[in-house]
Amino acid sequence: MTTTPKKPAHHSGDDFVPTDELIRQQGVRPIASPNDPAADDPFASDDEHADFLADLYASRRSSIS
Repeated sequence: MTTTPKKPAHHSGDDFVPTDELIRQQGVRPIASPNDPAADDPFASDDEHADFLADLYASRRSSIS
């Protein structure tokens, strides 16, 4: 697990929260197996997924030229 034990020198402000604390607050757990499917589908529909992919591919093509 990656941890941030102390505030980085380049960080300014009082909003720094160590990685371990963020993990605890959010209740996240390590992935048991990379072969397990995601618990929730991030896309509400096939159309939303298709729109996302179209936008992704368009943004990649625009950075090529």
